[in-house]
Amino acid sequence: MQFKDYYDILGVEPNAGEAEIKSAYRRLARKYHPDVSKEAGAEDKFKAVNEAYEALRDPQKRVAYDQLRARGYRPGDDVQPPPGGFGGGPGGVDFEEIFAGGGAGGGFSDFFESMFRRGGGGRAQPRGPQPPGDTRARLAVSLESVFHGDSVRVGVGGKTFEVRVPKGIRPGQVIRLAKQGQRGGDLLLEIEYAAHPRFEVDGRNIIYTLPVAPWEAALGATVNVPTLGGDVELKVPKESEAGRKLRLRGRGLPAGATGTAGDQIVELEIQAPTPHDLRQREAYERIREAFADDWRRP
Repeated sequence: MQFKDYYDILGVEPNAGEAEIKSAYRRLARKYHPDVSKEAGAEDKFKAVNEAYEALRDPQKRVAYDQLRARGYRPGDDVQPPPGGFGGGPGGVDFEEIFAGGGAGGGFSDFFESMFRRGGGGRAQPRGPQPPGDTRARLAVSLESVFHGDSVRVGVGGKTFEVRVPKGIRPGQVIRLAKQGQRGGDLLLEIEYAAHPRFEVDGRNIIYTLPVAPWEAALGATVNVPTLGGDVELKVPKESEAGRKLRLRGRGLPAGATGTAGDQIVELEIQAPTPHDLRQREAYERIREAFADDWRRP
């Protein structure tokens, strides 16, 4: 299998901090999202970006990856996992991870699979009959699945299961599949949220950064905003400043089947569109003339 340089994919340095990695991921995920980009190969790039972020956002995965990268591998180099996989031994990823629900996970490369999903190999197996024991695995679900309460297909130990994701389930909560573990024990699926190209999570609130043009912020506008339940209209008040937060009530994650849902917090990010033709450049010239004085002064 071929080595992948996840730092290069995200365009960050190996010593990049968590915030820088997250920022690079969000920018590239928006750029190559299949619903947005018409660029050839955008879907493959989107998958590569998601894979890189899944590897680097988790400190344990990142340490394991950095240790392998320090051996001098370059993108495309052939690399073979040691006996039992990369996950074996102290500090390895010691239980299986499953990505489901149509989010950022799924469709990852053999390299990622060998690094992170086949952990725990290489350990001595006890001899003789073993008593039933529970099998633990992490199930990374999309925010959409948590919002809607979808059923997802997951594979563990060569078996495929249909698992219903309860509405509003929280990270760290466990779904138990009776007698589906090793030697007749239960299968315990610990929930985590898959990285999302648009949204972040704060408790039950969904955080979304909305790009707005300078004239929309200055004059006010009504814009379409994506939510987990579909697009909704949002009124941007006039004279809004960058960083202003607007609230869409009840558009966050549900609190179970009957609880009160969280909100979606929309943070405004003012962006100046690039002029692509003479008419647009002339419009910018008129704006410059209108603000000829030093507008930076208080």
